[in-house]
Amino acid sequence: MENGEIPENANEHCPGPQSDSAGKSDSCEGCPNQQICATAPKGPDPDVVAIAERMATVKHKILVLSGKGGVGKSTFSAQLAFALAAMDFQVGLLDIDICGPSIPKMLGLEGQEIHQSNLGWSPVYVESNLGVMSIGFMLPEPDEAVIWRGPRKNALIKQFLKDVYWGELDFLVVDAPPGTSDEHISIVQYLDSGSIDGAIIVTTPQQVSLIDVRKEVSFCKKVGVQVLGIVENMSGLCQPVMDFKFLRMTETGEQIDVTEWAREHLEERAPEFLNIIACTEVFDSSGGGAERMCREMGVPFLGKVPLDPQLCKAAEEGRSCFVDQKCGVSAPALKKIIDKMMENQGLSRMLVDNDA
Repeated sequence: MENGEIPENANEHCPGPQSDSAGKSDSCEGCPNQQICATAPKGPDPDVVAIAERMATVKHKILVLSGKGGVGKSTFSAQLAFALAAMDFQVGLLDIDICGPSIPKMLGLEGQEIHQSNLGWSPVYVESNLGVMSIGFMLPEPDEAVIWRGPRKNALIKQFLKDVYWGELDFLVVDAPPGTSDEHISIVQYLDSGSIDGAIIVTTPQQVSLIDVRKEVSFCKKVGVQVLGIVENMSGLCQPVMDFKFLRMTETGEQIDVTEWAREHLEERAPEFLNIIACTEVFDSSGGGAERMCREMGVPFLGKVPLDPQLCKAAEEGRSCFVDQKCGVSAPALKKIIDKMMENQGLSRMLVDNDA
């Protein structure tokens, strides 16, 4: 337990050996270190000072959170990092989803490894101004499961913050796992909530997701992290009519592909439909969706991003949705949300300052 580090054999939800409740809280019951923690002298964690020094070169820190998994949080984090880098900012993307690190794939960095220098761990770079750090770079096999208790996860998050050399950064985007677990408490404590610009929370429109987002908002308020805004992702399926697959259902329930016939029919009989975008609701939003929840909880609503198959493809291929016109439905919505977030926080002025 050197330097106040949580031992690997500690119980889940360990308060830490330097905590006043070390060895005394309910979560300490049965831990092999309980007696040591209860009697050990307490003091400030020296690593917190080292983290503060390392983070001193980072101007803005943004957490990306979600109440539930599978709502597109990591996709948003990746595209936010791509967008900021395209504005010529120096950007870092830190993946602290220890058990489900998807950021390496979404940034096109699968198979890359972390290298060490005399300055610390070096991020893996997509571009010269976009660096990434993830446990995904440390796994011997891509299918390797990370089966760790909370203390070991927390120790790695601390190591990421203390040992990764980012250099001068305008933005550090932190992609957190879903929920409000140990990783979230650790990142807030280690970074010091006062130095975090805030959190963007990603959700889908239906109540089963919004129930958990309310808890996420409550978590942010309790730990003193500003909610920069809520993003409603997968807000209806939208894509050009000609990108759809058309099926005819027989009386026996068999599906027959009539896509070629339907497209030829539209081209010949209704060419005005060729440039139409078709949208349909996927998740039930009759409860008012994220926008209504934001009004009720007094937090900013940043906007909606439709479920766009082309955005899903961009994430699978590890590329930005902003570099071409393929994501014609989702890219403008994402850009509008990012611009609104920056304007709300006065960050858009950085663009003017950087161009000056």
